[in-house]
Amino acid sequence: MNFHAVNRRTFLKTAGTAAAVSLLPSRLLWAAGEHKINKVGVQLYTVRDLMKNDFEGTIAKVAQIGYKEVEFAGYFGRTADQVKAVLVKNGLKAPSTHVQYDELDDKFPSVIEFSKAIDLEYIVCPWIPEDLRKNPDIWKQAADKFNKAGEQTKKAGMQFGYHNHWFEFLPTNGKLPYDELLKLCDANLVKMEMDLCWATVAGADPVKYFEKYPGRFPLVHVKDVKTMPKVTTGGAQNYGDTVDLTEVGSGVIDWKRIFAHADQAGIKHYIVEHDHPKQPIESIKGSYEYLSKLRW
Repeated sequence: MNFHAVNRRTFLKTAGTAAAVSLLPSRLLWAAGEHKINKVGVQLYTVRDLMKNDFEGTIAKVAQIGYKEVEFAGYFGRTADQVKAVLVKNGLKAPSTHVQYDELDDKFPSVIEFSKAIDLEYIVCPWIPEDLRKNPDIWKQAADKFNKAGEQTKKAGMQFGYHNHWFEFLPTNGKLPYDELLKLCDANLVKMEMDLCWATVAGADPVKYFEKYPGRFPLVHVKDVKTMPKVTTGGAQNYGDTVDLTEVGSGVIDWKRIFAHADQAGIKHYIVEHDHPKQPIESIKGSYEYLSKLRW
């Protein structure tokens, strides 16, 4: 998500009788089995313009496509009871929401209260404003703020998280901000919602992060890119909105390779997103169809 501009579980495909399969060791079943995403989610920022005009109707369309989970990015004036009612009506769960960086201070108690009222599991900060990123100490300051927010969220029975863009992989003072956040944030208080597309186009390898920091990525954003931008030897360029995003499965990202490490990463929620789709409903439908059929 770009605010500056405005789960899998095991699925075993039996090859013989149920009795024969039951005799196999669980590890062998996992190795020989077929894996899929049981509940595909979507970040509602993708359909934000539709949500403005028809909040309830848009969420209904999302459910009709087949999505089982949604991640919020604003509630368009609805109360917690109204939000919860529309989720129940459409058979949806909302594991998470995005809240802006400046909502993590005085406004945060009310954010926690609303989030708890609609049964969220995660409160995620999706973006650090560009003007703040000019400060070379911002990443330490952000880690401190995230740890504090994480403590408050934990006390309320939820988990705090951070969602990346491309700029976290731009070297600052010889260090990658994303690495600094992982080092400075308490792993028990702050989880990462890795945007797999932004990380990849910025020159990072999600798999290497999963290997180095296992279990710290319970949520991921899933979107694709038509062509892989070139990166400089010094790190990622400031891509911003110049990246040619596309529906999941119609681009060049190797999803099977990444998702093969889902258990290691700790992924529980796979959340589709497209920052600027020309046809939002058709876009999320295409991504859903690909991910619901994907096996690895």
